[in-house]
Amino acid sequence: MSAHTVTWHGTGLVPRNPPDPAYPDGIDLSVARRGEWPVCRVELPYPAQSIGHWVVTCQACGMTVGATAAGRRDDPRSITMPCKMR
Repeated sequence: MSAHTVTWHGTGLVPRNPPDPAYPDGIDLSVARRGEWPVCRVELPYPAQSIGHWVVTCQACGMTVGATAAGRRDDPRSITMPCKMR
């Protein structure tokens, strides 16, 4: 598994709406297509500090993805991303 850089870009704003009760422990995002291999699962700082987004970059292949968050319990806690090295 390769190293990933996770960078937070926060707005400093706080959420005004309550979190979705269906996701009290956050969500696991995936930007990989079903059956796509190889993939990496990257843990995100959970919950987010405020409203904003993370940029996740794979140091091995250069794949970069983003994920938005609102500083609530229903924020993403991980992201699964494809690897360009095949």
